[in-house]
Amino acid sequence: MPTILLLGGTTEASALAARLAARGDPTVLSYAGRVANPRAQPVPVRIGGFGGVDGLVAWLQEHRVTHLIDATHPFAAQMHRHAVDAAAQAGVSHVALTRPAWTPVAGDRWHRVAGIADAVAALAGPSQRVMLALGRMHVDAFARQPQHDYLLRFVDTPDHPPPLPRHRLVVDRGPFDAVGDTRLMRDHATELVVCKNAGGNGAAAKLVAARTLGLPVIMIDRPALPAQHAVDTVDAVLGWLDHGADRGV
Repeated sequence: MPTILLLGGTTEASALAARLAARGDPTVLSYAGRVANPRAQPVPVRIGGFGGVDGLVAWLQEHRVTHLIDATHPFAAQMHRHAVDAAAQAGVSHVALTRPAWTPVAGDRWHRVAGIADAVAALAGPSQRVMLALGRMHVDAFARQPQHDYLLRFVDTPDHPPPLPRHRLVVDRGPFDAVGDTRLMRDHATELVVCKNAGGNGAAAKLVAARTLGLPVIMIDRPALPAQHAVDTVDAVLGWLDHGADRGV
């Protein structure tokens, strides 16, 4: 029977944890620790970093992990790299559970940028009502464009107010739906949305809402990721565990 370390923080990771628990596969779900009160899970949970690649290798070896599943956010580029390197060094089978990226459809008004700095630069100009649909990690960077009235949505109330002179904060936990996000943007008279191309269905409501309201979206492209074996469904991960993992495919 495999012993699994599941790197989580996404809805897909939670869904996979439930399936692994139902199968009886020994699993530990690891969170980076950015959410103060993560949802209860049906498997043991650890919170916090590992201390780089060496720390992750040591943890894998100490806990006799046989299979490492990386279901972290598509923008967690450093964690993806560490998982690939640590699995190779520890001799552990590894797979990434990824979300297909979003692609624009009729009615979308996307302006694609390469990163956070480019998104900040794209906001140069007159004051607008901007929804930063980014969580709290990168909000501080937008203080360089203080002329805007920002709408923020965080999972937890921050310890310190964001350094944006003009902002409104909504504390709420998803999943969100298009009707609710359309109402939110309409109620706050949103004129522009900034988000990352996280992909998947769980976070797409804001894009449907922006499309419905005819709003432009500054879409931040995903970072380059290391070469890795990746699948895009929970069922595919389970199939890998049952049929391919020991062969490294």
